[in-house]
Amino acid sequence: MLVSATEMLKKAVAGKYAVGQFNINNLEWTKAILQTAQENNSPVILGVSEGAGKYMTGFKTVAAMVKAMIGELNITVPVALHLDHGTYEGCYKCIDAGFSSVMFDGSHLPIEENIAKTSELVEVCHKKGISIEAEVGSIGGEEDGVVGAGEIADPEECKKIADLGVDFLAAGIGNIHGKYPENWKGLDFDALAKTKELIGDLPLVLHGGTGIPADMIQTAISLGVAKINVNTECQLYFQEATRKYIEEGKDLQGKGFDPRKLLAPGTEAIKVIVKEKMELFGSIDKA
Repeated sequence: MLVSATEMLKKAVAGKYAVGQFNINNLEWTKAILQTAQENNSPVILGVSEGAGKYMTGFKTVAAMVKAMIGELNITVPVALHLDHGTYEGCYKCIDAGFSSVMFDGSHLPIEENIAKTSELVEVCHKKGISIEAEVGSIGGEEDGVVGAGEIADPEECKKIADLGVDFLAAGIGNIHGKYPENWKGLDFDALAKTKELIGDLPLVLHGGTGIPADMIQTAISLGVAKINVNTECQLYFQEATRKYIEEGKDLQGKGFDPRKLLAPGTEAIKVIVKEKMELFGSIDKA
């Protein structure tokens, strides 16, 4: 059964740890992440970008697969199925499809429009018991064609959006999607602390968790970050393990070409990085 992310993130704020959002792209990714969460007794958030939703033929397919898999694999830890960087239309599609959580990314809109649309979606989601994340200050890098420069969110704007009743808030603090460049300046903890001061116990979200040094992650958690998004790192681990399997010619041995065998090393590699992140975020045994 899917749950909204509200309760798990409130617990994370109180317990000074963070819950990982790991993005899914297909059956293998979903299975690997769910099994790792269960094995480590950790709550987990499965993130689905609009591009990944489209790739998997639609949000209804994704929701049906995840719900069935939770049953078939006997997953008992809390699992939220969350739309990542959703458009206004995308949020409604996911609400309709049975997602338990959505993110409305109105960060590129004028603040008034972001406020109006976020308010409306908060009301719709809360009537259905769905959690909602909002964003202020675009996150740098690119995700599914949405490009942001890694802005620092204005704490006052964060307070305006927080006051609309969202369940958690993504505030840009210099973090980016994808690999971090050599000249990256690091996270802006002053902006994070100011935002935290204004919004109180509302859980904060850190996007672009790949490549942020462990000590920075821990500082961010101590300042109220309760949800950390990881995607690129899983992709890189998957790619490296798959490349190794093919370079060693294993796909040419026996039935090594069988897609179940071909995708197995990458799937196992995802489990490794997901467990490492759960250890770093402190969510193990917090289910």
